[in-house]
Amino acid sequence: MTKAEAIAAISDKTGIDKASVSTTLEAFFVTVKDTLGEGEALYIRGFGSFINKKRAAKKARNISKKTTVTVPEHHVPSFKPSKEFVEMIKSKIK
Repeated sequence: MTKAEAIAAISDKTGIDKASVSTTLEAFFVTVKDTLGEGEALYIRGFGSFINKKRAAKKARNISKKTTVTVPEHHVPSFKPSKEFVEMIKSKIK
């Protein structure tokens, strides 16, 4: 499903016009990005958690040049679904 299809589906289910749904969805995405960018997590009960996972520093190899590069410690955004969300998906997809 694309973002446009999601907007259309939400609009059909709620009766709210697509422009308002689009604005709300974009505001949600900006909120998630800003929250994770500040180093905080975003918890949505019954849905899941948007968190930053810490990746340790490591050495990587460039095979073509036969050199070693150090990749510094960094954070990667991640989503962890809630138990209710996982159980709902398990029960619907068989």
